[in-house]
Amino acid sequence: MNRDQLAQDIINTCIEMNKLGLNQGTAGNVSARYKEGMLITPSGIPYEKLVPEQIVYVTNEGQFESDKIPSSEWLFHLAYYKARSDINAVVHNHAVNSTAVSILNKPIPAIHYMVAASGAAEIPCVPYATFGSKPLADFVQQGAKQSKAILLQHHGMIAGEQNLEKALWLAHEVEVLAELYLKVMAITEQPKILDTGEMATVLEKFKTYGLKVSEDRPS
Repeated sequence: MNRDQLAQDIINTCIEMNKLGLNQGTAGNVSARYKEGMLITPSGIPYEKLVPEQIVYVTNEGQFESDKIPSSEWLFHLAYYKARSDINAVVHNHAVNSTAVSILNKPIPAIHYMVAASGAAEIPCVPYATFGSKPLADFVQQGAKQSKAILLQHHGMIAGEQNLEKALWLAHEVEVLAELYLKVMAITEQPKILDTGEMATVLEKFKTYGLKVSEDRPS
């Protein structure tokens, strides 16, 4: 895929993310692996006004085009890609329910088998650090090694996947799980969770389960 096509897909993902209610304004950011680095949304431009030329290329060494300013969170996007070679797209947002769970500083446990969409038996919550900072990127890098989706304490959530469509799908699933978790926690602080044996079974099944997009299907 050429740069302009990928940049437009990033813009489309941002617009769809807001339509799904996963984000407010320009609070979130989206990136995709590209050449020796990534393409990422710029800082502070409303998604509906973005054009492909405004999407910023950032190298794996953190160098970016001099006439563009990438999202303030570019550092943790790079950290995600460094942590996981299987991830080609990253979606970050401040989805209300996911952010509420992050404020409680709790992971989302195996309250439902769809937790396995993250590639792990729970969705971890990494410690708080100032947005855009190196400490936050370090926390994200460690969290990404555990799960394709993580919560950021007092901040929001991140989801990474093989492509943009799958990353957005995963982000939406995490937000649904967060809403379920909050509703259950309103009734009991110790909800029943699926045991490790069952989650191991589900995780194995998830290797061939989940959103199918065109590049996954036989031609």
